[in-house]
Amino acid sequence: MRTLVVVGAVNVDLVVRAPRLPGPGETVVGPEMRRFGGGKGANAAVAAARAAVDGVAVRYAGAVGDDELGTSALAELRAAGVDVSAVAVVDGIATGVALIVVDERGENQIAVGAGANGRVDPGTVRAAVEGAAAVLVSTEIPADAVVAAVETAAAAGVVCVLNPAPVLPELAGLLDHGPVLTPNAGELTDLAAAAGLSGDTPAATAAALAGRTGAPVVVTLGGGGVLVAEPGHEPVHLPAEPVTVVDTTGAGDAFNGTLAARLTAGDDVVAAARAANAAAARAVTTSGARG
Repeated sequence: MRTLVVVGAVNVDLVVRAPRLPGPGETVVGPEMRRFGGGKGANAAVAAARAAVDGVAVRYAGAVGDDELGTSALAELRAAGVDVSAVAVVDGIATGVALIVVDERGENQIAVGAGANGRVDPGTVRAAVEGAAAVLVSTEIPADAVVAAVETAAAAGVVCVLNPAPVLPELAGLLDHGPVLTPNAGELTDLAAAAGLSGDTPAATAAALAGRTGAPVVVTLGGGGVLVAEPGHEPVHLPAEPVTVVDTTGAGDAFNGTLAARLTAGDDVVAAARAANAAAARAVTTSGARG
């Protein structure tokens, strides 16, 4: 059994559907509030487990508070088939919470209270990553924990997928470790700038960044599909699957979790991205970050 270790944030999402997203200082009213499991890393771990890839187990490394939200968050991860033995329960700290508004087109606006996610410990992350077959890291946690995950994976010579959401200043120093990068279009521009690179198009920018890292760069373009740039190859564009969009929250997380699971199983990056593209399309057809 190969183990994919996912490192990142665990949140509880409080979601209000409204006719439109509020502007500065504006209040909009929706019919109800709904609660879902959230956090980019936790969402991706659930997606990886749901991908049900033969021979791949999913273990999560992160932190929750010693509150009811943390207890329920861990229960939801376990129920999805995720090993939470590397998740710390931090005394006296609240579990992370995301406040989300979703409009009639499925677009969202999100504010996050990090809570226990700010206490993810680099030493715990290193211990969790050791022995993994692959690692997926998202960046809603302290930079030193992100660095620990990427450096430990690189030292072990295993695949590391780095979802740079958000792009932290410390990420430029990790490019030499050759992680598989999964930015969206805006994050691609920021990463390239941090590396002193540029391009006239997303494809050119992704190709330049892949040349710099020596590893694939997989760019999510929302309704524009996915762009896969591998060193020494022309970028490949995978169109988005036609679906009726209900809620875009968590689509990128579904993509990253499925991509990482398929890479853990040994798929090439284009095949893994194609499966991930399909998972992201399914994710936007239901409410909540985990569908």
